[in-house]
Amino acid sequence: MLPPSCSIQYRPDLQVLVARWPADAPFAQLQADFEALLLASVAHRAHRWLLDVRRREDLAPELAEWTTHDFFPRAAAALGAPPLRIATLASPARMAVYEQSEFQRRTLAYGQEATRPYRLQLFGDEGGAMQWLRPGSES
Repeated sequence: MLPPSCSIQYRPDLQVLVARWPADAPFAQLQADFEALLLASVAHRAHRWLLDVRRREDLAPELAEWTTHDFFPRAAAALGAPPLRIATLASPARMAVYEQSEFQRRTLAYGQEATRPYRLQLFGDEGGAMQWLRPGSES
């Protein structure tokens, strides 16, 4: 497995696993990053993730498809209860792509459906993301 291209840190004070990407990476590298995130999450029993993708500009369709249809459901199953909560921190440019791209809108809507075994939300600011992730904010 490739070493992660992102930093992964568990914040016990917040009960959140934080992954921050400093730049874009190839699809295979990002898959390895997510697998490393899952290993760390299992080790810390962390069901709350902050994924900081503000510095990643590429919105690869294959990554969006893989995370929402394969990886996030598999991670949720591996972690068990409570449900996995994923706050994705995105740049304004990335948020604009999510709004403008039919594929990205459809994929995001799929990932945010209440029937998914995980909860996924996008945020433009870290404060809002952390507020949504804090224990007791399961609404």
